[in-house]
Amino acid sequence: MTKRQIAYFILCIVGTILPCSQLVPFLREHGLNLQMMIQQLFENRISSFFGIDVVVTTFVLWLFVYIEGTRLRMRRLWIYVICSLLVGVSLGLPLFLLMRQSKTEES
Repeated sequence: MTKRQIAYFILCIVGTILPCSQLVPFLREHGLNLQMMIQQLFENRISSFFGIDVVVTTFVLWLFVYIEGTRLRMRRLWIYVICSLLVGVSLGLPLFLLMRQSKTEES
């Protein structure tokens, strides 16, 4: 593994642990209450700002994954979309960059 790949791998771990450290306690307390999640996400202007930013960033990530992944003939691009939906861009992006780096180094 190169230094860049190690950095992306560490970012995958951090990008999973930090968001899940907030999600897991919510799920324990309220279950998968999507209505409450959305209500709390858009409770005020500041949280709405962050929520909308994450939604837009997620769509940008999906577009980037499709364009760059297709260009490099990467397989299973759906994995990064699933990761971004289950955890967030904080996992989907570094995971894609890690695999993209591996793909470019093998060429």
